[in-house]
Amino acid sequence: MEEVTSEQIYGLLKRVDQQLGELSKDFSEVKSELGSIRGHIIATEHDLKNIYRVMTRQNASLERIERRLVSNQSAEAQRP
Repeated sequence: MEEVTSEQIYGLLKRVDQQLGELSKDFSEVKSELGSIRGHIIATEHDLKNIYRVMTRQNASLERIERRLVSNQSAEAQRP
């Protein structure tokens, strides 16, 4: 079996260190992208909450209109 020299071990460790550095950089990029996605999700949640509030107000307004229409129709039906 061939003997492993300290130079070979050093060369291998340098390559491992370089690859770990590249992985660290890649993880940093992924972390940054996840932060961006998280921001978009939060913005979308706020938009949905605003839409829900508007729809709730519209629904309340429609209910008031319907009550007035029913009230007016029954008042007209009672007129001789």
